[in-house]
Amino acid sequence: MTSRNSSWLLYILECGDKSFYTGITNDLDRRIKAHQEGVASRYTRSRLPVRLIHSEPCRNRSHALKREWELKALTRREKEKFIKKVF
Repeated sequence: MTSRNSSWLLYILECGDKSFYTGITNDLDRRIKAHQEGVASRYTRSRLPVRLIHSEPCRNRSHALKREWELKALTRREKEKFIKKVF
């Protein structure tokens, strides 16, 4: 089990309809499982299955939220370039 003081991560999922979902968590395994079970978010619930395509550590929750906002502001094409760049 992960404690509240654990490291925060930013993650990107590719959904069954090929759309992207960006989120943050301090327990990636638990969060991915919740997405796969359809209980993590309304967005991914109707777009199963999901596949983790990127995760990155963040200094704290605040930093993770800022990174999430930055990535959510990107266009689809920019997100695709970002994902290709990190692979």
